[in-house]
Amino acid sequence: MIHSDFPKEFWWGAATSAYQIEGAWDADGKGESIWDRFCHLPGKVLNGDTGQISCDHYHHWQADIALMKSLNLQAYRFSIAWPRILPAGRGNVNSTGLDFYSRLVDGLLDAGIQPFVTLYHWDLPQALQDEGGWAERSTAEAFAEYTDVVTRHLGDRVKYWMTHNEPWVAAFMGYQMGVHAPGLQDWNAAIRAAHHLLLSHGWAVPIIHANSPGAEAGIVLNYSPGEPASPSGADYQAVRRHDGYQHRWFLDPLFGRHYPADMVAEFQSMGVMPTDMIHSGDMESIAAHSDFLGVNYYTRTILRASIPESENLPRTNFYAPKDEWAAGGWGDIYPVGLYNMLCRLHFDYQVPKLYVVENGVSTDGGEPVEKQIRDTCRISYLERHLEQAQRAIQAGIPLAGFFAWSLMDNFEWAMGYSLHFGMVGVDYATGKRIPKDSAFWYRDGIAAWIHAHAVSGIA
Repeated sequence: MIHSDFPKEFWWGAATSAYQIEGAWDADGKGESIWDRFCHLPGKVLNGDTGQISCDHYHHWQADIALMKSLNLQAYRFSIAWPRILPAGRGNVNSTGLDFYSRLVDGLLDAGIQPFVTLYHWDLPQALQDEGGWAERSTAEAFAEYTDVVTRHLGDRVKYWMTHNEPWVAAFMGYQMGVHAPGLQDWNAAIRAAHHLLLSHGWAVPIIHANSPGAEAGIVLNYSPGEPASPSGADYQAVRRHDGYQHRWFLDPLFGRHYPADMVAEFQSMGVMPTDMIHSGDMESIAAHSDFLGVNYYTRTILRASIPESENLPRTNFYAPKDEWAAGGWGDIYPVGLYNMLCRLHFDYQVPKLYVVENGVSTDGGEPVEKQIRDTCRISYLERHLEQAQRAIQAGIPLAGFFAWSLMDNFEWAMGYSLHFGMVGVDYATGKRIPKDSAFWYRDGIAAWIHAHAVSGIA
């Protein structure tokens, strides 16, 4: 057990997102989201699964808060469903939707759990997508309106705000690859979407600070540090492109460095870099001061410049053994990658504060919903990543919290219900929650941390 060695000023939590757990997809005035629509497109989601009911957290939030309290959680990261607040994306406010989140926030605070709120976790109102979605500048303007509505209502109680979760996923997996909602395959639209997501973040930060005095505001990015599959120059170039495409395209403008020149040149050579995308003042807006950066880390990415179809390439020394691979194609388990990424963010970008807001591992059916679920692989994964987080703190990295992904099993986007990331199992037929061994391990670790600081006289 290593939690006791973490500093006193540290948040221990778990994370979820609205579409993945709430259900109640059209209840009480909620509008349609792009994921409500996408799930019904043939072949887009494994087994035709949807999030229409999922964990039904919308109707079981009180029991879920009691569950969190029983696990000693100090903080809970959740997202707000934009179409539950503004069914058309802008304009008329659905007060019933706002009241739901107000009750949730009050319930968390009454239980001694700090709410960490994500404003956008991929469930764009379909009405805005019908107008072009994030490829249109007007969606960034609508996001600023949405941010104002939510923070005016909750800003007196919520003190930790995240504008976006993983804008790379929203832009490139949604608009370029087509494997996430809205399911487009258009490079130009994807790059426009990425810009407007960043721009909306920059516009939202001062709104948050105005409506929620003293609050922290930041953004959450996904990190999968690249490593070359061989020592070849071509593979190292592949690593550079991966880093530019997934990391620097977002980090550089957020920290006042504009878009990376090498990637601008690459996109221009592909003929996909829009010439009219950036307006006067945009880059200054994107670089609005963020109080923290949220880190989502699961694994690294091994890059090979090209793989001939006829070639049966051997594994390289960069790969972990077979038994160190996560389920569902999520890559190998590589805890030191978290340490490396935290150090890079601090030393390369001088990030003032960092939170690990997603870290966890999936299983693919080996966890039946029964009285006891022995997920030793998850305990091992979390423990080893926490060792690296602790190592980062000892190196001077300003890491201020850790949120396991996820509180409970849920709808896992295009993979439907085939993957289990939760520390708590869910019987979707009955809604029953069954804490796994990892939940008890996490609970006991937090208890040890609390006890250690109490005994030392500094709690």
